Amino acid sequence: MEHGIKTLQEAVLHFSSADNCREYMIARRWPNGVTCPRCDSDKVTYQPKYSRWQCATHHPRRQFTIKTGTIFEDSPLPMQKWLPAVWFVVNCKNGISSYEIHRALGVTQKTAWFMLQRIRLAMQASPFVQSMSGQIEVDETFIGGKARNMHKGVREARIKARGPLGKTIVMGLLSRHGEVRTQVVAKNNRKTLHGIVKENVASGSEVFTDAHPAYFGLDSEYAHQVIDHAEAYVKGNVHTNGLENFWSLLKRGINGTYISVEPFHLFRYVDEQAFRYNNRKKMNDGERFSKAVGQVVGKRVTYKELTGKVSETAA
Repeated sequence: MEHGIKTLQEAVLHFSSADNCREYMIARRWPNGVTCPRCDSDKVTYQPKYSRWQCATHHPRRQFTIKTGTIFEDSPLPMQKWLPAVWFVVNCKNGISSYEIHRALGVTQKTAWFMLQRIRLAMQASPFVQSMSGQIEVDETFIGGKARNMHKGVREARIKARGPLGKTIVMGLLSRHGEVRTQVVAKNNRKTLHGIVKENVASGSEVFTDAHPAYFGLDSEYAHQVIDHAEAYVKGNVHTNGLENFWSLLKRGINGTYISVEPFHLFRYVDEQAFRYNNRKKMNDGERFSKAVGQVVGKRVTYKELTGKVSETAA
C-alpha cells in the first residue's frame, strides 16, 4: 500500500503529521483530484492557512475540509487522533474498548466511545447485491448477560425461562472459504430465518444448519443438510463449525473487551467483527486499515442518534 505502512508503530509515526493525514485521506477519497462534496465541481482552491478548500461554484457552504461528508464531520479532534483510532479498531482481533482509546489517545472516555461507534459505522458492509452460493452454513446465537453474573433481583426479573428470553438473537450465514453475513433479528422463528436465507442465498446451494425446527422446509429450494448437535458436531462435510468459530470471536470481544453491550447497539459490534473476519486472510493490517478509511464517506451518525434521542433514519 502507499507509504508502506504495515505496523501500528509506523502508522502512529506517519499520522503524527497533519499533512500526512490529509494526503492519505485525499488519496482514498479523491484519487482523481479533489472535488466539492456538495456539487462535485473540481474547481476548488486549497487554503493552507485553514486546512480547507473552497469551491469556485457559488452555492451554500462552499468551504469544506477532509472531514466534510464523512464519519469525522464536525469532530473537533484532529486526524492525528482519528486515524490511529481507526487502525486500533480494524486490527485488534478482539476489539478495543473506549477506555483503552481514552488512555492511548488522551481523549475522554465519552469521546472515545463516540469515536468507536462512528468507526464501526464505516466498517459496516454495503448492502449485498450478489447472492451467496456453494456451501453455506446458517446458524444463530444469543447475546446477553449470563444469569450467574446477575444480582438475584435482576436475574429473577429477566430470566423467566430457559432459551433466548432476555437475550438478543444474531443470525449468521457463512460461505465456506468466503464471507460471513450477520443480522440482528427479533425472532428466530421459521418465517424470519427462511426469509433471510432466501434473501441472501442462491437457490440450489448447499445449506448446512443445526436441528432447529425453524430451518425445516429449506430442502424445497436448497440442498439442506442438518447436523443434530445432541448427537454430534460433525458428520463428514455436514457441520456449522465455521460459524461457531465466528460466534466465538464475537463473544470473546463482547465478553472480554467490551464487557457489556446494550442490545440497541449490538449490530454495530457485530458489523465490526464481521469486517475483521471477512478481511482477515486476504489483507494485512495496512490494507484492512486502508479499506476502512475508504469507507468513511457518506456515513455519519450523531451523538443524539447513538443515544436514541433521535432516529438515524429520520436524521
